[in-house]
Amino acid sequence: MEVHRQLGPGLLESAYQECLFYEIKKGGFFVEREKILPIVYKDIKLDHGYRIDLLIENKLVIELKTVECFTDVHIAQVLTYLRLGNYPLGLLMNFHSKILKNNIKRLINT
Repeated sequence: MEVHRQLGPGLLESAYQECLFYEIKKGGFFVEREKILPIVYKDIKLDHGYRIDLLIENKLVIELKTVECFTDVHIAQVLTYLRLGNYPLGLLMNFHSKILKNNIKRLINT
């Protein structure tokens, strides 16, 4: 919330990602930025299949967006990250909004 309060909407995802990374790390959490998530399909391993925006404590996936509104594809993307990495929880955050708390979607790996 602090990052959005300070910067407001209208910037690129990378700006929010960098600032959010800073705030999370400053809070004492282990956080990885642009975490590579390999894809395994049968006998093929794609080492650089996806990149998770932020991964906190190896449990929470955070995917950042700067879009008008979430689509089913955005939600599916986070759910895929959760499934492939066997992570329990994800947050989809849209910084292209006046009020950030109305544009955060919590997703669970079931």
